[in-house]
Amino acid sequence: MRQTYGLGELLESQVDADPIAQFGLWLAQATEAGLPEPNAMVLATADTDGKPSARTVLLKGLDERGFVFFTNQQSRKADDLAANPYCALVFPWHAMERQVRVEGTVSKVPTEEVDAYFASRPRGSQLGAWASQQSQPVESREELDLQYASYERQWPEGTEISAPYFWGGYRVRPEAFEFWQGRTGRLHDRLAYYRADAAWRLVRLQP
Repeated sequence: MRQTYGLGELLESQVDADPIAQFGLWLAQATEAGLPEPNAMVLATADTDGKPSARTVLLKGLDERGFVFFTNQQSRKADDLAANPYCALVFPWHAMERQVRVEGTVSKVPTEEVDAYFASRPRGSQLGAWASQQSQPVESREELDLQYASYERQWPEGTEISAPYFWGGYRVRPEAFEFWQGRTGRLHDRLAYYRADAAWRLVRLQP
């Protein structure tokens, strides 16, 4: 199961000095190329014992402060981040023979940002956030559906649904980036950025 890469190249002269700007460019290109859910990212965390876990979440905000995602704050990922506020992100854009890795620290998103984003979600997603005790065991799918139905009755169609008290957002402040572009002969291009005070240092890594 091998594939020959060769769709593009990644040279130092082609990238922005700011890795967040460079990421924004690649994200826009992935979106324009029609990749399914280009904002999907693998989030890797670790608990206090260093035991890792990873899952896919959706990027919902990006600016000079970092990468934002939202989740149940009583979930396993939230427990990991409360104990160990370091994480890694991976954007696997296989169809473009590209990958971006990000490493950084997390902080909680302010309540007003959480409320604004929650209000923009589809009604079904809002109800689902209330109905699911994320990462906790449940007896059956039927029980989960009953929990959802109870919140449907609590908030009939047309009523405003508030954000759950246990639901919120996290912002990942990047400390390091790696942009990867597949090349022939497995001599892939890997350009890494490392935070150096107020600036970024660009380094080429061997494949």
